[in-house]
Amino acid sequence: MAGSSHGHTPAAWTGVIIAFIGFCVSGAFMVLANPLGFWAGLVVVAIGGVVGMAMRAAGMGAKKPEHHDLAEVIAARAA
Repeated sequence: MAGSSHGHTPAAWTGVIIAFIGFCVSGAFMVLANPLGFWAGLVVVAIGGVVGMAMRAAGMGAKKPEHHDLAEVIAARAA
């Protein structure tokens, strides 16, 4: 994974950190037997995913790889 820079973007880091905070909140309230706090933590987890996707859409995520036309790939391999 180190060669592909998988997840090394501001969008990925921000989404994961927010989701991690949500998991911690949810876990703490589960131990405290507080259902409302548990569900609030899960909402924070979902918000982390939405924030990560929004940041990726804003250009802070990894760039998509270029796709080549199949005819160009076949011609390059034949040459």
